Amino acid sequence: MTNEVPAGIRYEAVSKFFAEHVPGGDVPLRFTLISGGRSNLTYRVEGDGHTWVLRRPPLGHVLPTAHDMVREFRVLTAMQRAGFPAPPPIALCEDPSVNEYPFYVMEYREGVVIGEDLPPGYAETAEERQKIARALVETLVQLHAIDYEAVGLGDFGRPQGYLERQVRRWSEQWERSKTRELPAIDELIRRLRASIPESPAPTIVHGDYRLGNMMLDPKDPGRVVAVLDWEMATLGDPLTDLGYTLGYWGEVGDSERFLNARIAAKATAYPGFPTRREIVEMYGRLSGRDVSRVEWYEVFATYKLAVIVEGIHARYLKGETVGEGFEAFGERTVALVEDALEMANRASDPRLRGEA
Repeated sequence: MTNEVPAGIRYEAVSKFFAEHVPGGDVPLRFTLISGGRSNLTYRVEGDGHTWVLRRPPLGHVLPTAHDMVREFRVLTAMQRAGFPAPPPIALCEDPSVNEYPFYVMEYREGVVIGEDLPPGYAETAEERQKIARALVETLVQLHAIDYEAVGLGDFGRPQGYLERQVRRWSEQWERSKTRELPAIDELIRRLRASIPESPAPTIVHGDYRLGNMMLDPKDPGRVVAVLDWEMATLGDPLTDLGYTLGYWGEVGDSERFLNARIAAKATAYPGFPTRREIVEMYGRLSGRDVSRVEWYEVFATYKLAVIVEGIHARYLKGETVGEGFEAFGERTVALVEDALEMANRASDPRLRGEA
């Protein structure tokens, strides 16, 4: 099959891997970059009537602990054992000589992924939008209810001290990724460290849980086909997933600045979708967890998102991104840091407000 091979794929070597390790993969292959990926690169792979998905780290420098394909493959395997909606993994390549970094292949799933806005004609009624939100929360509650020991993830993370390590890890990522000085983020880090809440019992944590990482049924917006992008999964505080979901959740009345800083936030800023407070209440009711300290998790999520966006901006400046739409990421970083500080200033905890 003659085709233009996208960046990030060594055609001959990857084709050989498919022929040897992927059932039905001993055929000419066509690789297409799936749009929307801002971190790990995701490709649709087609050949002789078959379709698969290949995931690999981004081009250029990979930060320590980030973009770990082996971990992602392992957690997807565990999700299959748990009966959780996630793409079934097929084959893992740990040899970097094949395609620069380790990569894995998983089954292709057909469905709707909501990007920066709702697709035309999808979830047009308030009832359908309510179904999407409820499916988002119910699926998160389902994830956090999985017995991680029973599915083989007992040693997948270190829950003790999880929040402290997260704040430290993302401050270190900031130092490695930053393209300019932003004193506001130093103040944000100081306040987060000073006000870390006590975590509930640990669970599997997705680490990037949001509407944009869910694939929905084209005909039934309330049915989740698959949860995607497991590169940050670990064991830890489940409320970090809730906070991160809120970080991307726009609502009616949000400013354009708020919505533009967050990819996909516009998608939920329509009548019919619940507010962020209602999302929190729904999760608390369905999970039985105490959500009274959720403001810390929202601030942390926005801080984390700012660091991620800055890393993407840094790769864009170096010419290491693939695809389009990266020009405004530097401005998004600044907006997110400012938003996080504004949220902290309104918090009920004086330590988060910077007063203690």
